[in-house]
Amino acid sequence: MARILLVEDEADLREVVEFNLKQAGHEVVTTGSGRSGLTLASEFSPEVVLLDIMLPDLSGLEVCRQLRAKEETKGLKVVMITARGEEIDRIVGFEIGADDYLVKPFSVRELVLRVSALVRRNQEGPATETLVTFGVLKMDRDAHRAWVDGEVVDLTALEFRLLSLLHERRDRVQSRSALLDVVWGIRADVTTRTVDTHVKRLREKLGAARDYIETVRGVGYRFVADPALAGSSSD
Repeated sequence: MARILLVEDEADLREVVEFNLKQAGHEVVTTGSGRSGLTLASEFSPEVVLLDIMLPDLSGLEVCRQLRAKEETKGLKVVMITARGEEIDRIVGFEIGADDYLVKPFSVRELVLRVSALVRRNQEGPATETLVTFGVLKMDRDAHRAWVDGEVVDLTALEFRLLSLLHERRDRVQSRSALLDVVWGIRADVTTRTVDTHVKRLREKLGAARDYIETVRGVGYRFVADPALAGSSSD
């Protein structure tokens, strides 16, 4: 069904997760080392990487950063697995490019379902338009890249997905809970404050295109219908 790379140093947990993923039909390769995980990510070409943060040699956060920095691995779906469940830890994980986040102890069945959801989203492919131009903003959905005034904008995979979704649903208000459902997947452990944090950082990165995303007070966010309307509503 999909190729999964599991990077987890707890042998018992690694075996349990590997068994359940294989039972669900996935092809799984495992390692307990961050450096080995980086090598396998290039050699095995997985679709999803399950990545523990507390690894013995290289932090999972650093592994994620390096995956996002390399052309051949930057598009991988990354699920962070950690015992650290504070909101700031989740935010840091998302900021460096994680697509999902699971806190130990977790339900293995839930993990398998989340992996399946990530694979399904990946297989759905891009929207009908691959190259999109909207005012000073340009997006390439296949390459997961964005430009503003011709300059590349350095977005994480999650930020690009958020921007792409808002653009697809332009001129329609998206509630914070709706964004959590679609961009993050249905998750009880990510709060609406996380959406606000990501939208704020996305706007900062967009620079001249920041006003394309409007705040609808008490409800959520809306992408303007036309670039000429940007800035006509106050945040």
